[in-house]
Amino acid sequence: MTCITTVTTDKIELANQLMLRMGELLKQGIAISANDYDQQVQYEFTKLNEIKPAMIEEATKNARAAAEKFAEDSGSKLGKIKDAQQGQFSIEDRDQYTPGIKNVRIVTYVSYFLKS
Repeated sequence: MTCITTVTTDKIELANQLMLRMGELLKQGIAISANDYDQQVQYEFTKLNEIKPAMIEEATKNARAAAEKFAEDSGSKLGKIKDAQQGQFSIEDRDQYTPGIKNVRIVTYVSYFLKS
């Protein structure tokens, strides 16, 4: 019999500490997972809406700085925004060893008018 346990919490460190103590239960004859010792913990990032405005603002500033440099290098002046698209957010584990730490990334597309 396989049992899947789902824990929903924003106290990641506490959950990690408790998982480390599962060996204590095993010593008492309580097996947490039958033959499924390769079960990996999965962490979900649920605060995207809280960080989205700041990420869009930073992406827009970075796009403008890159466009200003491009305009300067080409002997032009940067004009107003011609077109902009938010793009897509991606949320990934930082690496395979720290799935509780996420990299959140946004790609934005901004086109500017150039003035000669």
